[in-house]
Amino acid sequence: MSNATRPEVPARGAGPAPAGRIGTAVCATLLVAVHLVTAYLLLLAYAAEPAGPWDTETVSHSEFAAGTALGLTVVAALLTLPFVKARWLRRWWFAVPAMFALAAVLRLTLLAPQA
Repeated sequence: MSNATRPEVPARGAGPAPAGRIGTAVCATLLVAVHLVTAYLLLLAYAAEPAGPWDTETVSHSEFAAGTALGLTVVAALLTLPFVKARWLRRWWFAVPAMFALAAVLRLTLLAPQA
């Protein structure tokens, strides 16, 4: 039997990476960067405790950090949507923005620092 009738199969790992893997890596890197910034802002929001009833500046800073984190969470969720639709990422990536949104809303409402 001759080799002319059989198509040549490339060896594993010999060719370029599939577009799906590259897309997944780019999307995941972008989302992880946004999530790290959001986590840092939430850390700042939760770490800010006023020194006393006169310290309204610290309360304002905490509210600003939590509000900005909430805005970044919305951006992250909107960025996640097309990545999941393109099947570059799985649906569990929506859990991270949901968790951060809950933490930011809690800091802005129930767990807000009292001046």
